[in-house]
Amino acid sequence: MRIADYSKERFDNCLMLFDKNCPQFFAENERKEYSNYLMNLTDSYKVVLSNDTVIAAFGIRLINTSNRCRITWIMVCPNEKGKGLGTKLMAYIKQYAQEAGSVAIDIAASHLSAPFFAQFDAKEITYLHNGWGVDMHRVDMAINL
Repeated sequence: MRIADYSKERFDNCLMLFDKNCPQFFAENERKEYSNYLMNLTDSYKVVLSNDTVIAAFGIRLINTSNRCRITWIMVCPNEKGKGLGTKLMAYIKQYAQEAGSVAIDIAASHLSAPFFAQFDAKEITYLHNGWGVDMHRVDMAINL
């Protein structure tokens, strides 16, 4: 397993990864938004590779005006869940944020992924019923560093 910078050659692989996580963790209407995000990337976006196959992806947006950062579009291949990959990603993100001088990590999760982030001391800030789409509730969270 290795973490690499996203490149446009990985676009289709990332969309397939999104599809594997939909509708369990993402609303179907979010696919277009994710596609646009990848095409107009301004964040530091990473892919996790295993034998040149994308098994996870995540972004980190630094918000210098508030000394915070935000996790963007984090997802793991369902076949890789339960193997500790999420824990490794969160450790990487925390270290990245701390080295950048961030005081907190903001997360816009779904009600389905929020319990994962809670394991890493993420606290719920707001809950928006149907915030991502029908039956996909938005949970804004933060991890203080």
